[in-house]
Amino acid sequence: MSHRARLDVPAAILKAVTGWLARHRRRPGARPWQRAATVHAQVLLVLRWLRHRADLHTLAADAQVSDATAYRYLHEGLEVIAAHAPGLHEVLAAAHAAGAAYLCLDGTLVPTDRVAARAEAGHDLWYSGKHHRHGGSVQVLTDPTGFPLWVSAVRPGSVHDLTAARELVLPALYPHAARGLPVLADKGYIGAGIGVYTPVKRPPGGAVLHTDTRTYNRLLTALRAPTERAHALLGRWRALHRVTLCPWRISVVAAAALVLTSMQRGRW
Repeated sequence: MSHRARLDVPAAILKAVTGWLARHRRRPGARPWQRAATVHAQVLLVLRWLRHRADLHTLAADAQVSDATAYRYLHEGLEVIAAHAPGLHEVLAAAHAAGAAYLCLDGTLVPTDRVAARAEAGHDLWYSGKHHRHGGSVQVLTDPTGFPLWVSAVRPGSVHDLTAARELVLPALYPHAARGLPVLADKGYIGAGIGVYTPVKRPPGGAVLHTDTRTYNRLLTALRAPTERAHALLGRWRALHRVTLCPWRISVVAAAALVLTSMQRGRW
């Protein structure tokens, strides 16, 4: 029995992604005539998986391809979309040129199935002690309104936010911070260095913070509050609610979600 698949994605996104995949199929050395499904069928498969986290076996049946071909089409489509994600240096330069007062940095955990991989120290590599679940950690940079501007590559859930930021974010951030583009972050980034403003922790022994310090903490929290909007916007692409692919693929899934979210805002 046939049925129509509903996809609540703007026509402009569907048209743009179709164009990207069509050009990808026509690249030198490709053999588009050997494809099992049309570009349109592949686009629908990829976007339905991203938007609704649809079962891939069902998507394969709707596209009239095998499960193996559906997985290949999915990974190919994700790579093509994610290739349009902006780089960190590009985002920071654009924010600086636009006169942004500040940016916000936050880490989020994308849940995954249980992964048996172990770190060299012997602990569960993908298990986050902070969130008490398996997942991949992604750093998200937002503007003051909470709109996501950039997402990092994934790191295993056991990696702390500050450790991930030192590897993926801070080296590019410091030159811009020195020229007047601060970044606001939570207590997990204390010690990040120049230009990264974090709340002040209460001293050992339960001593009460000075009134000025408590006011600073409240102001910082208020300015950072819109950051949660970024997670909600990216989370609209339900594939990020739980990734059942290889957890390292979270990088490309998050980047694709960022591109599509930016397109919905009219940035393309």
